[in-house]
Amino acid sequence: MKKKTSLKDIAQEAGVSTALVSYVLTNKEEKARVGQEMAKKIRKIASRLNYQPNHIARSLKSGRSDTIGLIVADISNPFFGNIARTIEDEAKRNNYTVIFGSSDENLEKSGDLINVLLNRQVDGLILIPTEGSEQQIKQLQKQPVPFVLIDRYFPQIPVSQIGINNYQASYNAITHLVKTGRQRIGMIAYKTALYHINERKRGYTEALASHSQQPSLMKLARYSHIREETRQAIDQLLQGRKPADAVFFATNSLAIEGLKYINELGVRVPEDLAVVSFDESEAFDLYYSPITFIRQPILEMGNAAVRLLLEHIKDGDKPAENVCIDTALVIRQSSNRQKKK
Repeated sequence: MKKKTSLKDIAQEAGVSTALVSYVLTNKEEKARVGQEMAKKIRKIASRLNYQPNHIARSLKSGRSDTIGLIVADISNPFFGNIARTIEDEAKRNNYTVIFGSSDENLEKSGDLINVLLNRQVDGLILIPTEGSEQQIKQLQKQPVPFVLIDRYFPQIPVSQIGINNYQASYNAITHLVKTGRQRIGMIAYKTALYHINERKRGYTEALASHSQQPSLMKLARYSHIREETRQAIDQLLQGRKPADAVFFATNSLAIEGLKYINELGVRVPEDLAVVSFDESEAFDLYYSPITFIRQPILEMGNAAVRLLLEHIKDGDKPAENVCIDTALVIRQSSNRQKKK
């Protein structure tokens, strides 16, 4: 087996000390007052000898691994995928590498991922917590590793978190539908105890009440049965002498499943049914009636999460911070004003 190149090998070929090589390969040559030509020579030798740094040894020596752990709900969902990419890019700008995984909304898998990342000696964690993970978050508070929650949080647990005003965003979406003449507005949401989804539900019901609308037409679907239960919900909303004339989907995944079925039924959007979704999706652009959606500030959320986590890494005594970023309602064809009949 070929011997792994060491700092000593590079130092001998360059005719310098191993300490000087270490300074150059950790981008600290200016601090050590290493000349540009020598730094260039050392990097060229390291490249030719295929030098690979020993990150474990370096982290043991410095007490830092320059890595951040990230756990999202489902990396295949565009919303979570975009958040992960934003966090990865922002971390790289700050010389950090991101290791991430998906909990798949599974409490046991979430706990396993947290343990794996802690064992990898990450410097901090950014989490999109799954339902029922309050105890995991409380246990993390006892660890020396700082963490930040993003998108979801638990109001009763005082930790740093990045989010939006889910209540107000939903309230604004329903108000928009009311102003376009819709009178029987349904909502399809996940059956969950997660706070952010329940705030979206609250925004929906209180907007209906404040605009003297029909009673709530709330329908719920389980994440594990999204296809069949979204279809059941739509059937229930569209049945009877007075079917719903608008539907508000609590997430983009619910909206995509719902739109597939609405198409199969031959229901016209927006003539028969107005549609608004919380979150966006590229699929919305391909639909024959572009979908109105609530745009979440993914770039701002991801950047803020990295910034806040790095502040906690630098200052272990920094108090918890709650960051709330504004959303925007992007109005498109699917919620056009209803024509008078």
